[in-house]
Amino acid sequence: MIRVVLADDEPVVRFGVRAVLATAGDVDVVAEAENGSEAVELVAAHRPDVAVLDIRMPRLDGLDAAGLIREHHPDTRTLVLTTFADDAYISRALGEGASGFVLKTGDPQEIIAGVRAVATGAAYLSPLVARRVVDQLAKNRPRPGAAQRIQALTAREREVLGLVGAGLSNAEIAGQLHVVEGTVKVYVSTILRQLGVRNRVQAAIIAHEAGLIPR
Repeated sequence: MIRVVLADDEPVVRFGVRAVLATAGDVDVVAEAENGSEAVELVAAHRPDVAVLDIRMPRLDGLDAAGLIREHHPDTRTLVLTTFADDAYISRALGEGASGFVLKTGDPQEIIAGVRAVATGAAYLSPLVARRVVDQLAKNRPRPGAAQRIQALTAREREVLGLVGAGLSNAEIAGQLHVVEGTVKVYVSTILRQLGVRNRVQAAIIAHEAGLIPR
């Protein structure tokens, strides 16, 4: 069972997200918070697998909460709930170590998929959010094009990068490529180093930009 702490300052949103997660069968919302400070406290108390965090909350916003959770409770992954109005926060969220982004107004099943993905250590970007992330980073941090950046990767590394971008965990990638999980970990470490990124979410963004996501 995937244990989740859910944080949003709007009770109706919390109710809706909790109801969606209840249909998953393998997700248990162990606590709810109405602000970022409470979310951090509840993560410390319950040690969940995933913290689902709204960005805009009183006392402490979701991004500051994500940073504190990463620093003090690194075993808890964070999934950020975002809206199109949150573009200005996207690059900051990456820096705070968020493992995934889900659109509040998107397909409810994406919330379940996102929780499952980040719980296994994978990155998750719902398709619409991925496009906004790519656009925002392009505006805020000019950098070489994705096609140019992946030239340093081997064909196999590009294949692995595409699967990372699709939200697969190391174990799932290993199963699809018929290799052991340790081999995938080596590939992912090499890819992050070659691309000059710090985490799987940033690598996933490049995979989206470069058109590497399997269809």
